[in-house]
Amino acid sequence: MKLIYNATIVNEGKSFVGSVLIDGQVIKSVFDTTPPHEVLNNSEVIDATGLWLLPGAIDDQVHFREPGLTHKADISTESRAALAGGVTSFMDMPNTKPQTVTIEELDRKYELGAEKSYANYSFYMGATNDNLHELKKVDAKEVCGVKVFMGSSTGNMLVDSRKTLQSIFAEIDMLITTHCEKEEIIRENLARYKAEFGDEDIPLKYHPLIRSAEACYRSSAEAVELADKYGTQLHILHLSTAREVGLFDVKPLAEKKITGEVCVHHLWFTDEDYEKYGSRIKWNPAVKTKADRDGLLRGLLDGHLDVVATDHAPHLWSEKQGGCLKAASGGPLVQHSLLMMLELVKQGKLTKEDVVTKMSHAPAILYKVHKRGYIREGYYADMVLVNPNKSYTITKENILYKCGWSPLEGETMSNSIEKTFLNGDVAYENGNVKEVRGMRLGFDR
Repeated sequence: MKLIYNATIVNEGKSFVGSVLIDGQVIKSVFDTTPPHEVLNNSEVIDATGLWLLPGAIDDQVHFREPGLTHKADISTESRAALAGGVTSFMDMPNTKPQTVTIEELDRKYELGAEKSYANYSFYMGATNDNLHELKKVDAKEVCGVKVFMGSSTGNMLVDSRKTLQSIFAEIDMLITTHCEKEEIIRENLARYKAEFGDEDIPLKYHPLIRSAEACYRSSAEAVELADKYGTQLHILHLSTAREVGLFDVKPLAEKKITGEVCVHHLWFTDEDYEKYGSRIKWNPAVKTKADRDGLLRGLLDGHLDVVATDHAPHLWSEKQGGCLKAASGGPLVQHSLLMMLELVKQGKLTKEDVVTKMSHAPAILYKVHKRGYIREGYYADMVLVNPNKSYTITKENILYKCGWSPLEGETMSNSIEKTFLNGDVAYENGNVKEVRGMRLGFDR
């Protein structure tokens, strides 16, 4: 057995000095006083004095690019990066090649996860304009959810038929997640700026004006309207505007049917940063104004918004070159998301208890993840030790993403990840990811 001794345990809205006993894959005991002598004498003791012990983060939105796009990333490389960042479980999106839009392709991805993933894993089933029959085959106890792209996406994964959307929202009895941007508004905006700039690439500062706040709000409002009408469990991903916050109710998460996620980059960057960072911060939905960033943070803290994730979406550096028309949208964040949120704690914008609530507890509640997301007896021992007194500078040498870059290169964080525990094993320490394998997530639905 392992004993994580004398840590500051951050869990369920409070922090206290205590110890955690791990027996195999699970947490056997949580002590808020000195553990009994027989425990101390018969355990491998890991001295965590001065360190914070958090539940491992659960990232409900990543693009690990496998199958078919493995020149950018793959399940192995990105799950290793996740563990290095204290993210112990991930949920991967379906816009791969081939797309995960049939049960056959979904099963294939689970085989890849079992073979290659260092962290715990689940995969979304993707919706198209014509695969409702496949969506109905999905077992809600085995799959995190169905993903609907209500905005630009690859090929047939843009679900732009109102009739299809109504059928999905009415007939699929499991969690539906959405990417919400109104495609016709984006097309109108793009045509206007193409006319202004002619054959030249459009400068990046126009990206949040093309993929505008109105395009986001209109699409999110449509999704909420459909969910209200059909009683759908809806989770809207990567919200990017302050106006969208008002679409969500404030009440206990377990009682909500309609929920919202915000990503770390929308809490970190603003449109003023395009001049400095350029295409490194080009995402869809776009990073928008300071007022939007601040409104999203307020919505997170007051209970309108529920989950913090990454939308981790690597591209090769060569693919990120150019302006609005040429540079790929998306960037890698899963190795640094927890450190980013803890940096906001350092800045006084939220508490470390808030971070744990939104990155660990909330996704566990929302997705009904089986025995993860908390430091509780009988739960899987997915935890992370954070050193709040040791800074960490992000450099090309310590980046584990396959793409080899980060929008945060050169940034120094006030905290560092000391160790990550996965299903009871030390999976990361001293800058190294161990040879571990994650487990397929289960769902109590």
